[in-house]
Amino acid sequence: MGLMRLALAGAAGYAFYKYATRENTERAALANGEGAPSGSFTQVRNAGPEAMADKPGDWQKVDQASDESFPASDPPSTY
Repeated sequence: MGLMRLALAGAAGYAFYKYATRENTERAALANGEGAPSGSFTQVRNAGPEAMADKPGDWQKVDQASDESFPASDPPSTY
């Protein structure tokens, strides 16, 4: 019985180790050629619809100003 518990604990530990050390392969919704080189910790895209993987349908001046100001806390200065 003790050997079974040890084997179960070892299997659970190995599964947790594999889960904790898995490589994150997700990428942000970037167009081809956008963002940091592969393997970089951060993936930040340039402002504008040309930098998006999925192009928006109706892109207006307000959308552009909002996209250019993100993630700043100040609103865009276009009135």
